[in-house]
Amino acid sequence: MSRRYEESGVDLEKGYESVERIKKHIKRTENMGVMGGIGAFGGLFDLAKYNYEDPVLVSGTDGVGTKLQLAIDYNKHETIGIDLVAMCVNDIITQNAKPLFFLDYLAVGKNNPLTIEKIVAGISDGCVISKMALIGGETAEMPGMYAEDSYDLAGFAVGCAERSMLPDTNKVEAGNVLLGFHSSGFHSNGYSLIRNIIETSKVDMNFLLDAKTVIDHLMTPTKIYVKEIEKLKTFGIINSMMHITGGGFEENIPRGLPEGFSASIDMNTWPIPKIITYIQEQGNLSDIEMMQVFNYGIGFICVVSEDVALSYLKENDDASIIGRVTLGETLEYKV
Repeated sequence: MSRRYEESGVDLEKGYESVERIKKHIKRTENMGVMGGIGAFGGLFDLAKYNYEDPVLVSGTDGVGTKLQLAIDYNKHETIGIDLVAMCVNDIITQNAKPLFFLDYLAVGKNNPLTIEKIVAGISDGCVISKMALIGGETAEMPGMYAEDSYDLAGFAVGCAERSMLPDTNKVEAGNVLLGFHSSGFHSNGYSLIRNIIETSKVDMNFLLDAKTVIDHLMTPTKIYVKEIEKLKTFGIINSMMHITGGGFEENIPRGLPEGFSASIDMNTWPIPKIITYIQEQGNLSDIEMMQVFNYGIGFICVVSEDVALSYLKENDDASIIGRVTLGETLEYKV
């Protein structure tokens, strides 16, 4: 290998080792559309295998925000890849898309093959949950741009939907219910505020909540809702879907409603993870502030008829009817 390149901070041998370590993780994500293997300049995917009549590709890209800094600070890299996939996939399934394939970008200050394997193993876990293939990516060693133990992470997901099955918010009616799917915690939003609260309130990261430390709660991966939404579809039509990410309820619920419609939210209808209420108490934040920044226990919302929601809830306990669609422009909260 190039001695001068190594002296500049780039270790090609460790790069090759990283590739070998991640091959087995990528392999387990393969689905029927995958063509070729790892190492090509471009990932190939055969959409014809899925027999769509009038396909529309749906894409999404995202990162995991400053949750990444906690992963670095506390050396917890195993699940941050699941977060990455979830943030992209939960966006594209709002368009009734079937996830097909994923690509990742990882930039590191110094190539640590074991850390890279942990990160990519998590990405692969997320792809397996989503039933999508990891068909390509890039790992860039960038000394001088990042500290040796630091890295950045971004992802890109592609799915497909039948044109006739794309959600139409014009079908939303006053009286439709908001079926909210429970979150696994903070997911991957609001971590700049969380980290500020940790610092200013001197939060003990080893404090136990339900036999789990605060840091482990905060690193719980974002829930992927692919399976839940596929199940809900068997009970009837979904008029609209919202991924509750940055901006919380205030920003994301209106995105899934037609002009002139809003919603009334009953805040006593769903369980809120203890880590969320704990951080709320530590930061002395109001319920409304929590709804403006975080998912507050609801990570995904589907607008459906009450009959569809009740049929789903007879067989599943991972969601709650959290409110109803109303006429108006402003969200209403009932406490």
